[in-house]
Amino acid sequence: MSVKGIDHIGIAVKSLEESIPFYRDILGLKYLGIEEVPSQKVRVAMFGVGEARIELLEPTSEESPIAKAIEKRGEGLHHIAYSVESASAEVDSLTRKGVRMIDTTPREGAGGTRIAFVHPAASGKVLTELCEHPKVEKEN
Repeated sequence: MSVKGIDHIGIAVKSLEESIPFYRDILGLKYLGIEEVPSQKVRVAMFGVGEARIELLEPTSEESPIAKAIEKRGEGLHHIAYSVESASAEVDSLTRKGVRMIDTTPREGAGGTRIAFVHPAASGKVLTELCEHPKVEKEN
C-alpha cells in the first residue's frame, strides 16, 4: 500500500452547529466550511490542522452510517483517513492481500474525493478510509 499521509480524522457528531465552535473558536483550527454529501447521508464540516484535517460528520438521515454509529457507540472518533494516489489501485492491492474491505470499489466522498473503507475487523478495530483527491491540473 502506498500511503502519502494522514488525510483526516473523522468525528461523528449529532450537530455541526453545536460542535463547530469548539474546533473553530476554542481550538482555533482553520474552518474550511460545510458540505453535504447526499450519497453518504451526511453533512461534513472540515477544519485544517497542520497538513491534515478534522472532519465532523453529522447524519442527515436515520439510515446514515453515521447515525447508526452514534446510536451504537455515541459521538466521537469515527475513522482515520489516509491519502492515497489511487483509491482503486489500493482497493485492488488490499483485496489481493486478503484484506477485508467494506467498499470493493471506491465511491464519492466530500470535496470530490474518491473513497473506500477497510473493514475495522482487518485493521485492529479502527475504521480506515482510503482517500484519493481529485487531480489538479497545473497551470503553465
